[in-house]
Amino acid sequence: MDFTVVIPARYQSSRFPGKPLANIQGKPMVQHVVDRANEAGASKVIVATDDERIASVAAQFATVVMTATTHTSGTERIAEVIQTQQIADDTIIVNVQGDEPFVPADNIRQVAANLAANPAMQMATLCTPIAHEDDVFNPNIVKVVFSASGKALYFSRSVLPFARETMMQPPVSADPGLYYRHIGLYAYSASYVNQYVSYEPSALEQIESLEQLRALWYDDAIHIEEALSEPPVGIDTPDDLTNLLASLAADN
Repeated sequence: MDFTVVIPARYQSSRFPGKPLANIQGKPMVQHVVDRANEAGASKVIVATDDERIASVAAQFATVVMTATTHTSGTERIAEVIQTQQIADDTIIVNVQGDEPFVPADNIRQVAANLAANPAMQMATLCTPIAHEDDVFNPNIVKVVFSASGKALYFSRSVLPFARETMMQPPVSADPGLYYRHIGLYAYSASYVNQYVSYEPSALEQIESLEQLRALWYDDAIHIEEALSEPPVGIDTPDDLTNLLASLAADN
């Protein structure tokens, strides 16, 4: 199965400026992401960035495409790559976030295969069970609910679903076994990416700051499946990176 991985990577971040260039075990973060994409068997790996500092580093190990600074989401950045590189409409594109240095290669292959196996759906993504109660209430961990057929119903930073019996009155508690964490890994055809960016931004995506809600707003279908491999939590802050490096050191 042929698929192309595009890695959106921007320098500016309110919580962690320069994040894609952060050193992890002697390599910049973005190189780890490229390595995982290559391990997954991607036909092509492209780093899409709006910053010359990232471009000059990433050019040493990947194809780099410079993009505009005005994009508000990774998918919008990918749409520019599709246009400038004249990528064929039927190409499967996997959007791998630039702050997921240890995303399992199995999951990258899986999300591409899910899209190919579900042609009636416009996108594919992954989830994993939530193990800890604190994570249920953490707005940085996006929750997802889906149907019996694997069609995503909604994504939210809030507790979703709301367990009436345990959350209507104090003491509020949650059974982690009822919840799934969304993994921000997407597959879609190049033609659908062009369709997605033609839509006006939706109220829901702006309220929750979740780009996938634009697809649901316009009645497009997202296939979701439990990830084959448990992914680490993404790196949002310097403290997240410090904790990850400490964990890796302890494992070794």
